[in-house]
Amino acid sequence: MEPIFTDEYFMKKALAEAEIAFEKGEIPVGAIIVVENRVIARSHNLTEMLNDVTAHAEMQAITAAANFIGGKYLKGCTLYVTLEPCQMCAGALYWSQITKIVFGARDEQRGFMTLGTQLHPKTEVVSGIMADECAQLMKDFFKKRR
Repeated sequence: MEPIFTDEYFMKKALAEAEIAFEKGEIPVGAIIVVENRVIARSHNLTEMLNDVTAHAEMQAITAAANFIGGKYLKGCTLYVTLEPCQMCAGALYWSQITKIVFGARDEQRGFMTLGTQLHPKTEVVSGIMADECAQLMKDFFKKRR
């Protein structure tokens, strides 16, 4: 029997958050943070609602997870996010010392990989999980706005 708690299982939860952002008129990026197969934070972009350029899904999730844990370090935690984190979010993830980052679609223009932003040396990165579904939601959003 295959395990239920796979990267795809948790990415679907992050994608559900991205769909909430889409419905709110926010750029549809969703994120969750998991520890020991338990979701401890869920978020989506809130930059428009909060009028705050730093209110990315990852930043919201980092804050929520740190509050849940009661500390600033996210060791033993995994971030699932629908889009490759930007340079700002990668910097915050570096300082959080998160153990693992799993993202869906690449951000070829603003992603941390493209820009060469470093993560914490012990952070594992997995990319391309449900990439097509994550990318399609972004395409649908920007098509709708034009």
